[in-house]
Amino acid sequence: MQLDLLIEGFLFYSATPQSKKRMREVFACGEDEFAAAVIKLQARLASGALRVLETDFELQLVTAPELSEFVSSIRKNELSQDIGKAGAETLAIILYREPITRGEIDHIRGVNSAFILRNLMTRGLIERRSTKNTHEFRITPDLLQHLGVTHKHELPQFSDFKTKIDNFTSTPEVV
Repeated sequence: MQLDLLIEGFLFYSATPQSKKRMREVFACGEDEFAAAVIKLQARLASGALRVLETDFELQLVTAPELSEFVSSIRKNELSQDIGKAGAETLAIILYREPITRGEIDHIRGVNSAFILRNLMTRGLIERRSTKNTHEFRITPDLLQHLGVTHKHELPQFSDFKTKIDNFTSTPEVV
């Protein structure tokens, strides 16, 4: 399969900025081959709804700038709706296990959480912080204020829920 397609699939699946170095390792390719594939991908996407956002160290799929008003109207509509069961579940996982990676959240939930995480970040309930090799999610002060507490340990039965989640995630998977 062509490298530009693999890069696009990887970026689409991850839904977060990805390290160029890590991607070169995943695809076992050199800098020149990778750079050429990124240029090919950028050219292919140039007339569509997506673009490749590139920094010195990372790549990310984003919507085209000319769609900004449309995306903004969708975002406003999303923010006016309830976060739903999946959002509440994901928020609880982050609240009780922070800092936590998307992979850990996906493992606990058993599904891809990229869309839910983006929605919670857009609402200002969680934030994503970059670490050496990944991104970690944490709650925001706005969430605590919304919940009416000054520290997450003030939440009812915090230690009981944290212990249950810790026990769940430390249980070996049965295949």
